Amino acid sequence: MERTVTGPQTAASPLPDVSGLLDGVPRQRELPVRSPAPAPAPAAAHPSFRPWHLLPTPAGTPFTFAYAALLALTSLVAAWADPALMHTLYQDSSTDVAHLVRTPVLVLLASALWIAGGIVSTYAAAFVLVLTALERRIGGARAACVFLAGHVLATLATEVPVGLAVLFGHLPDTSLHRLDYGISFGVAASIGALSGLLTPWVRWPLLTLVASQLVSDLIAFQDPLTNWGHLIALTLGIAGWPLVRRWRLPAVSPVSA
Repeated sequence: MERTVTGPQTAASPLPDVSGLLDGVPRQRELPVRSPAPAPAPAAAHPSFRPWHLLPTPAGTPFTFAYAALLALTSLVAAWADPALMHTLYQDSSTDVAHLVRTPVLVLLASALWIAGGIVSTYAAAFVLVLTALERRIGGARAACVFLAGHVLATLATEVPVGLAVLFGHLPDTSLHRLDYGISFGVAASIGALSGLLTPWVRWPLLTLVASQLVSDLIAFQDPLTNWGHLIALTLGIAGWPLVRRWRLPAVSPVSA
């Protein structure tokens, strides 16, 4: 399309002076300054480990705290009471076949009120550390279920064969009245369950150490029924890994302590 000229043009007419019109215009305009985008909020970090997390507290681990206080009380009674009285209490709390047949619920609960060896025993320390760690990860009610399941099932797994052996004449009737009490089966099951919530580099050394000690006790053959009960309880805890992993509280990561 051609241009249309609307007026006469003089070849010699000078161009207007525009030299000063662009003096204040920069050669390159600056881009508009934009405020920086807000940085994404960091992911919520898991609570850092504190040494006192190893010990039970009324608010943080109410089940372990209350149970530990009860065991401390019964241990003080056992330390200061008359030995004849304590023998009677132990006998009445024993989960032997004779008591399991007559009052199963009562003796299963009563037998878990005493610590064989007292409050300074290895199982007392293991109870506090293991149950505290387990309760912090899965909650008090579920930790109680793990402990009681190991205590009850391992007891039945060791005492029912004794009753059958007596019934068929393979053991004397006195085997129906063996003294059997304590928290060790529940502790062993809790160790097995807790190990499934730990990182592998802690889980496997822990299980190796505990299992080797239990097998060593079994080989010594000083109390084979109790020793078998410990191994059964530990195995029950390990068998519960899928369940306790589903129970793990969202705010708790699978840390090593």
